[in-house]
Amino acid sequence: MNGTTSKRCGCRAPSGKLLGATCPKLRRGNGWNSAHGVWQYQIELPPAADGRRRPLRRGSFATQAEAETVLNHIREALALIDDGEPGEQTMVGDLIETAIKNRQPLPSQDQLRRMLHHGQTEIPTMATWLSTWLASRKKLKRGTYRSYEAHIRLHLIPHLGTIRVDKLRDSHLTVMFDALEERNDTITTMRASRHQADRDTVKGMRLIGPATMHRIRATLRAALNAAIPKGFLVINPAKYVELPPATRPKPLVWTDERVTLWRETGRVPSPVMVWTPTQTGIFLDHTHAADDRLYALYHLIAYRGLRRGEACGLHWADVDLAGKQLVIRWQITQHGWATSLETPKTGSSEDVIALDTGTVAALIAHRARQRRERLAAGPAWQHTGLVFTTPTGEALHPADVTDHFHHLTRQAGLPPVRLHDLRHGAATIALAAGVEMKVVQEMLRHSSYTVTADTYTSVLPDLAIDA
Repeated sequence: MNGTTSKRCGCRAPSGKLLGATCPKLRRGNGWNSAHGVWQYQIELPPAADGRRRPLRRGSFATQAEAETVLNHIREALALIDDGEPGEQTMVGDLIETAIKNRQPLPSQDQLRRMLHHGQTEIPTMATWLSTWLASRKKLKRGTYRSYEAHIRLHLIPHLGTIRVDKLRDSHLTVMFDALEERNDTITTMRASRHQADRDTVKGMRLIGPATMHRIRATLRAALNAAIPKGFLVINPAKYVELPPATRPKPLVWTDERVTLWRETGRVPSPVMVWTPTQTGIFLDHTHAADDRLYALYHLIAYRGLRRGEACGLHWADVDLAGKQLVIRWQITQHGWATSLETPKTGSSEDVIALDTGTVAALIAHRARQRRERLAAGPAWQHTGLVFTTPTGEALHPADVTDHFHHLTRQAGLPPVRLHDLRHGAATIALAAGVEMKVVQEMLRHSSYTVTADTYTSVLPDLAIDA
């Protein structure tokens, strides 16, 4: 395809339909109306490596000549590979697509000839490489992609974008992380300032903690590892950058003394607090007595340690009440406010969960309630197959489940914990009953024994006293 140029606008017909290229205002007499509409070009790039077609359309040019200039540049690049191998065609198409998408200059004829001769492009800047690398990661989970994209956009490109990949050194990375630390100091200082203007300046700005810095480095390290086989780097400089240890907060149990202090001062001793088995029982008794329609969901998390998304994404097809077990195969993941049904992030999360008699009874009662809701909803019922739904069968939004949990906690007069800490509660119930740490690890589906031991060692003394 040689490509074409066309003119269009954003006007709409009385029906609301977009007129596009058919708007009568685009022409004036026998020529074009220069005061109305914009020019765009359209051309087909070579197929991607997976066979995907790549129609390319870009607009907003003031004149046809500007659109033709860019289109001719693309035509000349594609002319070099008219008789080339499929791999060469894909490579040139990738370069053009990436440059257009990231608003970078299109590769010149000489650059493309060198690339085709040597099998690789000239060494790119970090901005170009990071954008290209992210675009190539087609099979990432949506949440992982969002995390990588944010690290690249907010931190890596602003600090490292102009540096050529082969010129990157660990000293550049040290300067970047030092700048992030200085940013934290500035935010902290201005938040404590007497001047309202200072406090307003940093309003909404978040501190970048040690764990986030480690994740930023992990994103960079993955991107640079992919640059080594290309010949852009010999060693990965991200490997040698020292960062403060990313220690996760230790869970603390809500002992009587801590509850008293909280009631008097409102102070929560740790970001991660865990109810005692007795407090968990008070919550479940309150929720059951209130005939809450999500009682079985909270019971399942509290006794078997499911994650919030796993409970929201659980299907009846994966529950065997007669066999007293269920399989974790799906989770509802939240991206901003939007949600999606996805498979678990790791293989260890997808597993068979044994059910105790009390949990089976709770699920049986919940199924009977759901059947009554289905009859009441009639044609409005949504056949999602999910265990926990709205009264019309739709998937629950995880954030709504969390908000409802906090509402029930306040009603029960209990000290605050996160919904995820109810999962920690499942571990404390088991540990208080004398269950071995290895068994608790398998119940929670942690990747290793060390993760479980590091997380729950801090709660054992309090549990011993409570027992």
